[in-house]
Amino acid sequence: MIEQAEKKIEKQLKKIDKICEVNSLKVLNAFHKNEISEIHFNSTTGYGYNDIGREAIENVFKDIFKAEKALVRNQLISGSHALCVTLFALLRPNDLLLSITGKPYDTLDEVIGIKENKSSLKSYGIKYDQIDLINNEFDKDKILKYLKNNKVKVIEIQRSRGYSTRKSITIEKLEEIIKEIRRVDKEVIIMVDNCYCEFVSDREPIEVGADIVVGSLIKNLGGGIAPNGAYIVGRKDLVELAGERLTLPGEGMEVGPTLGINKSFLQGIYMAPSVVKNSLKTAILASQVLLDLGYDVDPKPNDVRADIVQMITFNDKEKLIKFVQGIQKGSAIDSNVLPVPDDMPGYDDQIIMASGSFTQGSSIEFSCDGPLRDPYIAYLQGSMTYEYGKIGIGIAIENL
Repeated sequence: MIEQAEKKIEKQLKKIDKICEVNSLKVLNAFHKNEISEIHFNSTTGYGYNDIGREAIENVFKDIFKAEKALVRNQLISGSHALCVTLFALLRPNDLLLSITGKPYDTLDEVIGIKENKSSLKSYGIKYDQIDLINNEFDKDKILKYLKNNKVKVIEIQRSRGYSTRKSITIEKLEEIIKEIRRVDKEVIIMVDNCYCEFVSDREPIEVGADIVVGSLIKNLGGGIAPNGAYIVGRKDLVELAGERLTLPGEGMEVGPTLGINKSFLQGIYMAPSVVKNSLKTAILASQVLLDLGYDVDPKPNDVRADIVQMITFNDKEKLIKFVQGIQKGSAIDSNVLPVPDDMPGYDDQIIMASGSFTQGSSIEFSCDGPLRDPYIAYLQGSMTYEYGKIGIGIAIENL
């Protein structure tokens, strides 16, 4: 069945190879420009003053993204943490935050104050509003009217779908809406949550007009090698604000010990184009095989992709559980463990999660998860090699 599916997706796999070549060249050029050498693998402790490796890494990320500045730190625990740091850095009491892709990830509910928390943006007097997508498209008219009638400080755009059924935002759609926004408001800060989307296209959000972009290093750009961390890239003044929020005013990006992580960060970003390619190929294969089995999948095998996430709708609680458990069986680490639905911090529904990964919670390694709510959707992502992904999908289907 898998071999038959592979024949159907040959053209798509070749397209992914070409994008990988473009992004590999982008990374290599950044390494060459910044003259990366073994000295940059060295570590600092304590305050982390004068860490030339840390500075080199941030310059590499800056050049890859075509940004003015980058903050790339192991002190950023996750993508959600980096988003939180950025929001608190950019917003002040009475400022207005507007999401134009509907409600963000569940993990930001308490950050924003959608769900009550005494440390939320809302508790500091920061206002929030959202405009939902309509038929997977930006509600352009409503967005532009809102901007004309309200002074918005930050627009937040989440490219990946999260635990929703809407489609992820392609770089082309992002470019179109940013142009429209700039026609009516040249001052508003456009912030993009880029998690799961890096290197899926041959361009990144800064190149199409975003002011600041945030993502995780235990997803695409860590290449399955970085053990933790996240990045914030964009306008120099905005990234420096994030640096002062992460550490402290007056010291900002000048402090932050790397504690031996520099080599992992550099190896991770070096391998990232290839690892993202393998994740995309695995997702396309899963899409074709599950479609052939009669399940509803999104994206479809031939769709243009914006991220590495593959959605499979089971409409059946037990089938969702069986499939996720099969992904765990096909993983490298803890393959003998049986995942069961349970409560997780930051989520309202119970979650079942397969993550047999070398790094806890790594989404670029072979993983699958889903909330226990109708219509019982599995969100598959990752695989550092296509071969492991293909084998894992076979094991999951047998288990299903």
